[in-house]
Amino acid sequence: MRDVFEIRGQDAAGRLGTLSVPRAGLAVETPALLPVVNPHLQTVAPRRLADEFGAEILITNSYILHGSDDLREEVIERGLHDLLEFPGAIMTDSGSFQLAEYGEIDVTSEEILAFQREIGSDIGTPVDIPTAPDVDRERAEEELRTTQERLERAECFDAGEMLVSAPIQGSTQLDLRTEAARHAYGTDLDVFPVGAVVPLMNAYRFDDVVEVVAAAKRGLGADAPVHLFGAGHPMLFALAVACGCDLFDSAAYALYARDGRYLTVRGTRHLDELDEFPCACPVCTEHTPRSLRSELNRERERLLAEHNLHVSFAEFRRIKAAIRSGKLLELVETRARAHPAMLDGYRALLEHAEWLEASDPASKDAFFYVSGESVLRPEVGRHHDRLARLSVPDRLLVVSEGVPANTEGADEVWSLRPPFGPVPPALSETYPCNAELPSRLDVYAYEAAADGVAALAMAHPETEIRVVHDGWPASSLSRLPECVERREEESTDSSATAVEESQ
Repeated sequence: MRDVFEIRGQDAAGRLGTLSVPRAGLAVETPALLPVVNPHLQTVAPRRLADEFGAEILITNSYILHGSDDLREEVIERGLHDLLEFPGAIMTDSGSFQLAEYGEIDVTSEEILAFQREIGSDIGTPVDIPTAPDVDRERAEEELRTTQERLERAECFDAGEMLVSAPIQGSTQLDLRTEAARHAYGTDLDVFPVGAVVPLMNAYRFDDVVEVVAAAKRGLGADAPVHLFGAGHPMLFALAVACGCDLFDSAAYALYARDGRYLTVRGTRHLDELDEFPCACPVCTEHTPRSLRSELNRERERLLAEHNLHVSFAEFRRIKAAIRSGKLLELVETRARAHPAMLDGYRALLEHAEWLEASDPASKDAFFYVSGESVLRPEVGRHHDRLARLSVPDRLLVVSEGVPANTEGADEVWSLRPPFGPVPPALSETYPCNAELPSRLDVYAYEAAADGVAALAMAHPETEIRVVHDGWPASSLSRLPECVERREEESTDSSATAVEESQ
């Protein structure tokens, strides 16, 4: 077990944890945002990132410092923390981004690790090969071999108290991502960044981002802190945390500000498009879009960057609160409505419900049904699986709530509750069967409930099951096995509204 990362809470695959950073003498609470600081152009001073925004850790580029005529000797003499005037932990990138952008760099992996150790980096990074998405198999395999060789050499490097990351590559070849993660986890390295996903995010291929992260997670142990390189937009944070990512670096706050763009959890707006600010951060309460547009370029850029940081750090606070209350997937579901590509990402995540179920707590406060995607959550599948283990009588009556039913001939009466299906009395007030449901349910909830009845019938073929429903749609009734008797009765519950056939 690695002793630098401690998990203190979970929801779906999201974790609350602490990353111990011995060289900095502190423990960073995760999930955590690492603002990217350009040593030559500090849009927001690092000290302010700590004091005003709550940043415990940031990331800067050691390759830029290494090649800088005006900063290299200064950072060697003063140290990285003194140069940036930052009291928290500092992670350094290695030049891999420049390698991806320009095709070559003039430093070896060992040289840049030695430089990172010399300047006082708390988490160093070797030079890996960031293989772009969609490349052919041969190239992905060849570049992954190079990355793995460099990780093996990094494992032998004397880093002292500096943690060393082990980037996970493999392009969009998912089996290679899993292999890369398994190899990285087998080293003695400390932090596991999933690399080369920025092109996917820039192209709004959020479902592919989910698949790449899920593939990497399959090769990592639960004690591996996972860093999603370049994931800087607040719209994506909750989804990525639910996939099991713990660390995120963001240059978006500054880059978007330079282009006059204003971040929100629902997407990006250009300052010129805004008449009102939909935000209550200090920047937005003290300025209007018109007044901000009238500022000089550098001041406008700084203020926009500060807003972007406020939104980003607020989203991480919101995510942590959601994990603590067992509401992470509901937050992700809300964020998924911001953009069709986000919905693709959420649906891709739910295709891994069995994997999510392995770490998802069995008990929470309440299950909120908020959309058709809710039927795919791990809690629903867990209940269907549980039905096979329940003690079932010879003759069982399963009745929609609010429906009067003749119980003659039944040994027991259970509730028929969308989206879970049959619910015995002993479980009716326990999570997740005590779910909060809208009165106007969609067809997916009824179909999932019918699947629950089918699962019960398959697990207990000797039981005679009768279903009494209140006008369920035909698509759900067609999912019931022929052996299940079904009858329709009118509900006496005026708050319940059966789904229309048109849905």
